[in-house]
Amino acid sequence: MTSADSVFSPRLFTTLTAVVLLAHLAVLRTPVPSVHQIGPSYVFTTRSIEPDLSRLAGPQRAAVTKPPRSKSMPSVPANTDSPKLTQTPDDNVNVNVNADQPAGNEALTRSSRSEPATVQDEPAAQTDQLAMPPQRLREYAALASADRLPGSVLMKYQVETNKFPYKLNAELLWQQDGKNYEARLAIGLLGQNRVQTSRGQIGSQGLEPIRFSDKYRSEVAAHFVREKGKVTFSANTPDVPLLAGAQDRLSVMIELAAMIASAPKQYPPATTITIQTIGPRDADTWLFTVGETETLSLPNGAQATLKLVRNPRQEFDQKVELWLAPALDYLPARIRITEPNGDFIDQKWLSTDAVVEPLK
Repeated sequence: MTSADSVFSPRLFTTLTAVVLLAHLAVLRTPVPSVHQIGPSYVFTTRSIEPDLSRLAGPQRAAVTKPPRSKSMPSVPANTDSPKLTQTPDDNVNVNVNADQPAGNEALTRSSRSEPATVQDEPAAQTDQLAMPPQRLREYAALASADRLPGSVLMKYQVETNKFPYKLNAELLWQQDGKNYEARLAIGLLGQNRVQTSRGQIGSQGLEPIRFSDKYRSEVAAHFVREKGKVTFSANTPDVPLLAGAQDRLSVMIELAAMIASAPKQYPPATTITIQTIGPRDADTWLFTVGETETLSLPNGAQATLKLVRNPRQEFDQKVELWLAPALDYLPARIRITEPNGDFIDQKWLSTDAVVEPLK
């Protein structure tokens, strides 16, 4: 056996192989550290988040929200001896038709010209009203006189609107027999009309609506349930409390005509008249501000008028402009309604016809 044979003898080779295998086995048997043992330990925690449901309710309508009482506008006590109003030319007057005053008293607030008139003692928010039990209707200030209601007439209007390239027609039929009344306003063309109707009684202080309806394709209506002091709706919207002096969206124009005809000097420019106004699906508080006198050029000629404006107070409120004509018993010679998106419908007096047929 040579030296090379001794180096590579089978016994030596077997020994080396065994040593290598033992070394690998030792390495494989050594425990591997867990991934949780590598680096610092971390603790996983959770937390629950409660959603703020109040944010989902949406904004409340400020049109029926009671503002804080203005300290700069103290209330003027009503004169129980006489309904006359004494004021200086520089006074602004705020007239609240829904005021809690006995018949024959005026609910008035006054401010100097340097401070704009503000609304005081508006009805509480609608949500608060619904939570209150119905209250008995109260007589409100003697602002409208039943004997100054206009006689039965049929007024025709020429109508302009930005929605159609052609002119429409409108008719306001007003009938009354001293005890009951009916008003019907139809706007349209070729038999396709939108019709609003108001029916009710005539009380000592003006109109007392019983039912108001609005019909275009289908009809929705509001019912004045006076014995329970509430208004119900056919559209299944919630009932609302019925306030004294409340009107609907059609009768309010006739009521304003009678109020101003009864005492024109009581409503100088900047006077604000507050009336609960009922629509076919809901109720709102409408504030009309008396403006200046204007002479309008109408399809039937010039007409002297007194302008009243209901400015929107919320995002989706309509702007309502009325031009009441003394020569027409203060019935509107022009009615312009503007939607929040700028769409408008403008009715201009065309003719007036007396109505002799009896009220149905």
